[in-house]
Amino acid sequence: MCRSIHTLRPPYTEDATEEEVRAAALQYVRKVSGFRRPAAHNAEAFDRAVDAVAAATDELLGSLVVRGA
Repeated sequence: MCRSIHTLRPPYTEDATEEEVRAAALQYVRKVSGFRRPAAHNAEAFDRAVDAVAAATDELLGSLVVRGA
């Protein structure tokens, strides 16, 4: 779906940075919403979505168990 989003879990990336997680969240929200930059009246909703996706990504990455690691 989002080809520019990189895998952020080991062994692909040892420690995903906050910037990498946020960039992935931004790409996802851009793809889903169809907006590269939302209009002013949609900016707050767009930013909240990026924050929520970034938080969910952090939670996911923190919960994954990678075998053999």
